[in-house]
Amino acid sequence: MIARREAGRHHGKDRFMSKHIDVLLLLALPASGKSEARRYLASLTPEQCHEQFGIGHTVQLDDFPYVHIMRRVSDELTTRGHEGAFFISPALPFRNPIDWLTLIELINEDYDDVVHKRRPAPESAALWLFDRIDAARVRAGGEPVISTLPADLRAEIAGPIEDEARTLLRDKVAEVTDDLKGKTVVIEFARGGADGSPMPLPRPFGYLHSLGQLSPAILEKASILYIWVTPEESRRKNLARTDPNDPGSILHHGVPNAVMYGDYGCDDMAWLLERSSKPDTVQVDKDGRSYFLPLGRFDNRVDKTSFIREDKEKWSAKDVAALQKGMREAFDQLEHGSE
Repeated sequence: MIARREAGRHHGKDRFMSKHIDVLLLLALPASGKSEARRYLASLTPEQCHEQFGIGHTVQLDDFPYVHIMRRVSDELTTRGHEGAFFISPALPFRNPIDWLTLIELINEDYDDVVHKRRPAPESAALWLFDRIDAARVRAGGEPVISTLPADLRAEIAGPIEDEARTLLRDKVAEVTDDLKGKTVVIEFARGGADGSPMPLPRPFGYLHSLGQLSPAILEKASILYIWVTPEESRRKNLARTDPNDPGSILHHGVPNAVMYGDYGCDDMAWLLERSSKPDTVQVDKDGRSYFLPLGRFDNRVDKTSFIREDKEKWSAKDVAALQKGMREAFDQLEHGSE
């Protein structure tokens, strides 16, 4: 990993010209500005990405669409008088916290599909997705859920979910490119623990366990861009962005209040940095090997990202400059962590 970033040791405009970040983990509490930062990066030309931040044009992966589908499965079941498979109600956290790791296994699969240029085209996107979720849950250490339902009930709930599953599939396939050379895969997710929790957070909560569930193929290439806000600011921004008419939107979805306190009341990123045996990195120990992921922290405690939710024509030059300055400072930290 150090050799891969050798070009990053030189300062100035050309410090990333030979190499770039292959995989960027975009991590933060909900509503911290991850998706807005991702949208901003996607708005740049490949040349701007390369020269300003040392990344290639972005290929983007996110676990939120899977959370949304899992909520939809539970809603369709409870509407029919059955127990929610993944959630007891729309206002509560996961029924079984193992699904934080189920989501990581789905990300692993998405990354592998991008690397190997797979573009699935199932007859039913919903049934295809049901099978994927169950298989990922087993890999995460849980039990299959949807496949245990009666076949007629499984088919019945697939119908109302098909359009949203088809959208997820379409978006997933759209990120598969014929050549990853010169590109950066951006992977977004949020993790945390209950308000007031001591460290380390228990399995499967927090970044410690989700990062440890990532595949070696991701870990050996990954750097972290961490967007720093307080839990209080995360909750404020979560309320501000929520559009109840657009619950599946990456930019406008709301996280239930019980989840904000129970699953995102704190996070373990500062603890992970402190325990790493290499400065400015997060150490991930997996299968007898230690991975050191360089980390850059983008300070968004004073909001620099919410304007990105507006149409691009409305972005002010002042707001863009402040965002760009904060992002460049964070990417400079990534350079130091890779040395």
